[in-house]
Amino acid sequence: MLRNQYRSLIYTATILTALVGPLPIVRANPGPDRAAANAMFRTKCAMCHGQDGAGSAVGKSMNVPDLRSPVVQKSSDAELAQLIANGKAGMPAFKGSLSEDQIHDLVTHIRSLHQKK
Repeated sequence: MLRNQYRSLIYTATILTALVGPLPIVRANPGPDRAAANAMFRTKCAMCHGQDGAGSAVGKSMNVPDLRSPVVQKSSDAELAQLIANGKAGMPAFKGSLSEDQIHDLVTHIRSLHQKK
């Protein structure tokens, strides 16, 4: 009896795989590594944007936006990612030095800055 149930399960799995295709593998921890994102922010962004996103002395002299502000926080994730990737005005483009995942981790980090205001 167990052998028949096992065969049935194998047949069902084979048919589903043929119809739907293989299922994607889901990572156990798909969220960003907060420590890595924080370190990346410190090395790539804090010189102008400050540790807390409010802007450093250098950044304020260049009129960088406060990353904690409602204007920045209301921007879509796609807009922020595009800005990080392509740069703007005096801000360099990071698409050559950061992966898409790293850029999205930075967006997540920027989202967390509003809580520190």
